[in-house]
Amino acid sequence: MKIPSNVGPKIVLGNKGLGLLALSATLGSISSSGGQNADDIALSSSLQFQVILFFSSLYLVAFAQGGHKPCVQAFGADQFDTQDPEECKAKTSFFNWWYFGMCAGTLTTLSILNYIQDNLSWVLGFAIPGIVMAVGLVVFLLGTMTYRYSVKGDEESPIVTIGRVFILAVRNRKTSYSAIAAEEEARGILATESSKQFKFLNKALLAPDGSKEQGEVCSIREVEEAKAVIRLAPIWATSLIYAIAFAQSSTFFTKQGATMDRSTAMMGFEIPAASLQSFISLSVVLFIPIYDRIFVPLARALTGKQAGITLLQRIGSGMVISTISLVIAAVVEMRRLKIAEEYGLLDKPNVMVPMSVWWLVPQYALYGLADVFTMVGLQEFFYDQMPNELRSVGLALYLSIFGVGSFLSSFLISAIENLTSGDGRDSWFANNLNRAHLDYFFLLLAVLSAVGLTLYVCCTKYYIYARWGRTF
Repeated sequence: MKIPSNVGPKIVLGNKGLGLLALSATLGSISSSGGQNADDIALSSSLQFQVILFFSSLYLVAFAQGGHKPCVQAFGADQFDTQDPEECKAKTSFFNWWYFGMCAGTLTTLSILNYIQDNLSWVLGFAIPGIVMAVGLVVFLLGTMTYRYSVKGDEESPIVTIGRVFILAVRNRKTSYSAIAAEEEARGILATESSKQFKFLNKALLAPDGSKEQGEVCSIREVEEAKAVIRLAPIWATSLIYAIAFAQSSTFFTKQGATMDRSTAMMGFEIPAASLQSFISLSVVLFIPIYDRIFVPLARALTGKQAGITLLQRIGSGMVISTISLVIAAVVEMRRLKIAEEYGLLDKPNVMVPMSVWWLVPQYALYGLADVFTMVGLQEFFYDQMPNELRSVGLALYLSIFGVGSFLSSFLISAIENLTSGDGRDSWFANNLNRAHLDYFFLLLAVLSAVGLTLYVCCTKYYIYARWGRTF
């Protein structure tokens, strides 16, 4: 049986990590029930081992996800035959339904596993995902006889090939552009926008020092692949501001909700503040079918494009929606602060502000809608525009946007905290949220998002789609 070597081991590692998390929770239960007569030294050693096991399990799960996510997405998209018109059309929906499944799983986790972990058992809360992943691994392996595999010969690594393009271009840096033009004419290269862009790399078409050895020059395709990788850099950079805004939905949005009236029509039931994030997943689950089954066919009829709109248009649309969501979040926070002041709660952070948590639903819902456009669009864009052999690397680059964005978000918050907390003043992020100014922060992010969107649009005007990508 042939097992996909780039996917299967990552699933196994993730499953082991979840199993170890369940084991660490079990050890915690045993330690906590040791009673007063337990030997202090033995108990301390047991707790130390439990902490080491717990963090090792978390790192193992993170390591598995880092390898699993980009590989399994690329592997799934590679199952479609781009030469078949019907399969090529179906491939445009793959990333939509992939993200639908991811968010449906997240929604289930937030609504069920959170309750199990808080009210029943942490051991059970970790064990259930481990069991589900084990079942998923079995189902995945059962399909190994039907998967399509990319058969590779003894070709050179694409990373090495692209690196050689840059090295040769640097070595030939003194070569005149007239010599490059002569070489392009000899090879029959047409004067297209792609050949004119990053023309410096065209110097890799020539052998260094006038050598005629063909093994020392790069092919036209190799140069085009190197250019395609460079073109992704501005899109990656201008998407970071979206990632910074995205990080707030699981932090400050939740902190807002924790201060508000979270009661429901069900007597005695309060919505947990952390579960408010489920509105994003719910929004995605609701909007993706609408996007895929209604929006795309209507847009296709108007534009004639297979996917309705281009990938860059899709990403930009989500950035617009994200900016609107931040403005709404700022307005809602202004209203919350005003109500807190009216009821004399500015110095009573532990008292609930008499404002329904349902006021937060629009900003959560818009974040979900923005994800349908930008998040899914970025996934497909970085898969589609990378050379075939580097598509899993492209998806890793997509994931790095949100990793780097989270770090930048932390840096921005720290900088604002230092700037606004001097002279005895409450900072924008004071522990007493009624004295803080999250509204200012959300407005700042909205302005930064607008600036980022403007830069993004400027970059898209000069972007040239890779010729091996889908038809636009």
